[in-house]
Amino acid sequence: MAPKRRHRRAEMEPNRRQVSDEPSKANQTDEFDGHRRLPISSSTIFVAVLFLLASSFAVYWGSRSTRKAPPPPLSVYERGIVKADVFYKEILIENARFMFNSTVHHFPNPVLAYITPWNSRGYEVAKEFTSKFTHISPVWYELKSQGKTLFLDGRDNADMRLVSDLSKNGNVLVLPRVVLEAFPADLLLKRKQWSKACDIILKECREMEYDGIVLESWSRWARYGVLHDPEMRKMALEFIKRLGQAMHSVNSVKNASHHLELIYVIPAPHSQNLAEYDFGPQDLQELSDSIDGLSLMTYDFSGPQNPGPNAPLSWIHSSMQLLLGGNNEGGLLSHAHMIFLGINLYGNDFVLSEADSGGAIIGRDYLSLLEKHRPVLRWDEKSAEHFFIYSQDNLQHAVFYPSLKSISMRLDEARAWGAGLSLWEIGQGLDYFYELL
Repeated sequence: MAPKRRHRRAEMEPNRRQVSDEPSKANQTDEFDGHRRLPISSSTIFVAVLFLLASSFAVYWGSRSTRKAPPPPLSVYERGIVKADVFYKEILIENARFMFNSTVHHFPNPVLAYITPWNSRGYEVAKEFTSKFTHISPVWYELKSQGKTLFLDGRDNADMRLVSDLSKNGNVLVLPRVVLEAFPADLLLKRKQWSKACDIILKECREMEYDGIVLESWSRWARYGVLHDPEMRKMALEFIKRLGQAMHSVNSVKNASHHLELIYVIPAPHSQNLAEYDFGPQDLQELSDSIDGLSLMTYDFSGPQNPGPNAPLSWIHSSMQLLLGGNNEGGLLSHAHMIFLGINLYGNDFVLSEADSGGAIIGRDYLSLLEKHRPVLRWDEKSAEHFFIYSQDNLQHAVFYPSLKSISMRLDEARAWGAGLSLWEIGQGLDYFYELL
């Protein structure tokens, strides 16, 4: 908003000339004036000056009121830059002059945004684009065990100024991520530990004024073989249900009409059929009444061992189908709104001529590569992702990084299902990505 102009009202001091009631000698002998001059009082001059000032202000403010307000900035869609045939210069120019309009929302469903303490840019994005997100999840906590003792590690990471700023900026909910690192046998086989874990988490939410948590444990349980054992898997689901019910029984400190939320993180399947350790339709059915959402990690499809796209669109679609049971099995399509479809805001720079080489890159790395190598960007129809090839030190690289077009198509996929989004993580993306939301 342009700063308001301050106007200082001029204080007019009337001329206090002595005006004689009798004509002066000069007036009597003035050959150029055939009539006697009438006396002018100070009050008459003052009234005239006020009239002129009032007229000037009326003209000025009238002209201001007729001025048209500047039009809102054009979105990335209106500027015609969400497209497959994009040039590297376009990305550099358009990202540098992004125009954020907080009142316009292109994506109607919930948006969960992750931020990490090792990337301060994420904190800045969270505050700058607060209106684009419904949930913010800072990656702060781990629930650990030492013998029979459970404890929550990570309060040192918590940034209460950020929590306060986000609360002031809008209605966004703050749900820090808690990774369940406690040894599974110590936690799941002892129901008394369930109550302790719930109490620890609820206490932290009350004291720190959080709106709930995002819980991550499924991948760890898979590594420990918990999910291969039907009884252990059942107990694992029961624990999540217990925690969700406990959180739903407590209202948020900031909003007494809203209970604490539990969003659960699940990996996406990497094959056409669900593996034994994958989270599937039956698990969703079991938890649907006790949790508020599922953060589906539909990214990391490729890696240094198998270079390629970060998250092929066809894989994202099949992951949703598998999770929701295909053709409306058990009515699970009605639960699609609970899913926060994962979108990566980072990319990968793979070294093609060396096995297992390369790794993740973030926005500033990507922009640097564009400036240095001036590559030709290619659009892969199969994965619906942009990539480019460059050479350095006699090594050939392939870079896959999100684009306006690739993200837009994933937003369309989420809309088609009625699902939300989970963004990993917002400090890694380009600023103009958030205009898509």
